Amino acid sequence: MLSTLLLFCASAAIIYLACEYFVNGVEWVGQRLNLGATAVGTVLAAFGTALPESAVTFMAVAFGGTPDHKDIGVGAAMGGPLVLATVAYAVVGLGLIRQRRRQPAAECVTCMNADQRKLARDQGWFMGIFVFKLALGLVAFAWKPWLGLAFLAAYGLYVRRELLAEDDRAEAGDLEPLKLRPRDAEPTMGWACLQTVLALAVIAGASRVFVAQIEDIGLMLGLTPHVAALLLAPVATELPEIMNALIWVRQGKERLALANISGAMMIQATIPSAMGIMMTPWLLDDTLMAAGLVTMLSIGLLWLRFRRETMSLRALSAVGGLYALFAGYVGWHLHA
Repeated sequence: MLSTLLLFCASAAIIYLACEYFVNGVEWVGQRLNLGATAVGTVLAAFGTALPESAVTFMAVAFGGTPDHKDIGVGAAMGGPLVLATVAYAVVGLGLIRQRRRQPAAECVTCMNADQRKLARDQGWFMGIFVFKLALGLVAFAWKPWLGLAFLAAYGLYVRRELLAEDDRAEAGDLEPLKLRPRDAEPTMGWACLQTVLALAVIAGASRVFVAQIEDIGLMLGLTPHVAALLLAPVATELPEIMNALIWVRQGKERLALANISGAMMIQATIPSAMGIMMTPWLLDDTLMAAGLVTMLSIGLLWLRFRRETMSLRALSAVGGLYALFAGYVGWHLHA
């Protein structure tokens, strides 16, 4: 138990430090590619940090030798969006409130300084894809696996929209020096890519250790692999996205923090889902469907507030309570 807790804390610390290098590197890559600030968060950063959990899903559904192993992949595909739609947004909201309370000159502690209309469009894309994903989990037919390609195509369209969107490009003078080249005012694309890739490799390795400790903790708590994959593993695999967002919050880059979460949600709604649909029967039981409904409830509330441009940081933080509600349901369901 002690060794599990030590590895748990050590891997979390390593992930955070590696995310510092990843965030710094990916901003310079975006600057060198002339990408807008939002596209850096929704596409580059989100895709990079989503690789570890997408790999977990792929290995589980493609090479899982037992139904329990495949359940881990399906649980991760459903649990990832749940954690992002509740815990991740809540962490960003609380982090921004704390950051502004430290700034005496802040005019409004709980007001949002982001393009809420754009965030509403992101939630709308997610809702359309996620409803289709849930509906497929209720029916069985022979050509269902082919529909996984539609999810990949949807993500491709989303990326195209983000890359073509007009947005302010980050200037070199606005970025922190590249950590591998702190004295270089204009680091090359090669150095920026090297730092980003190395940081991503450390994140992937530390995330694997972190997930293993989460699974051990789940076994100690008496959770089945299916429930552990749905309730605990996604919190671990989404940790890089949450860490990235917190780092950007600390740097005062609210738009990048929120873009990273919304971009990661689009990946979780499409790529892991496509793997699950193509390689498993993709039939959702009561617990998985409950996770989907809680995710939709959170996204629906976010979409409504963003669309009306009435979202506050307190309201953003409150969606984290829906994850606690789901955890309570799982606990009741296990002992019912």
